[in-house]
Amino acid sequence: MTQRFDGHIVGLGTTSGTRVVVGIWDRSPLGSFADAMVEHPDGRRLLLAPDDRVAELVSTTYTFDEVQVVPVEVDGWSIAAGPLRARWTPGRRAPVGWALRAVPRPLGRREAWARVCDPIARRLVPGVRTHGSAGHGRTEWYAASDAWHVAAATLTWDGGDLGPLAPVDPPVRFGFASAPRTPTLTRVSSFIREG
Repeated sequence: MTQRFDGHIVGLGTTSGTRVVVGIWDRSPLGSFADAMVEHPDGRRLLLAPDDRVAELVSTTYTFDEVQVVPVEVDGWSIAAGPLRARWTPGRRAPVGWALRAVPRPLGRREAWARVCDPIARRLVPGVRTHGSAGHGRTEWYAASDAWHVAAATLTWDGGDLGPLAPVDPPVRFGFASAPRTPTLTRVSSFIREG
C-alpha cells in the first residue's frame, strides 16, 4: 500500500540557528493538515503536530527528540503551531522550479523516476534527496513539481524573535533528506510505501 500526500513544504533558517520545516498538506490519507519540524541551535529536534494521528505517522517516519500535539493553524503562507509562529513570503521561481515544471506529472510521481533523480538532486541542491527510507521497512519518495525562493520570513518561538531569515544551515536531521540550504517553498507530492 502506498500513501500519498499533496501540498507544500517550506524550509526556513534563522540567524539564531533555529531551522524550521513546515508541511502544509492539502490532501492526504489523514485529510488536510499542517505540521512543523523544528531543529534548535543545540540540535534538539521537535515535531509540532495537530493531533495524535499526525504525530504518530510523522514521528514514525522521521526522527525527533520531542513530539508535541498542539493547535496548528495555517493562514495563507503562515503557521501558528504551539510556541512557533512563522510567516513567509514566496519570491521568484527558483531555477530548479522551472526544471520541475517541465517534467510531466505522471512521470514525476513514479518511484522509479525519484530513484533516477536522487543522485542528480543531491548534486544540484545539496542536502536534498528524492528517495530513501521512511523507517520500519517503508520507502518514501518526493515528487516536487515547482519551487520558489523565500523572499522574506518572520519567525518567533514563545514570543521571542528568532532573527532574520538565513540559510538552512547546518542541514536539518529529521530524516534521509534536508530542506534546500536556500530557504525554499516547494510544491510536492510525498509518497510512503509499505514493504
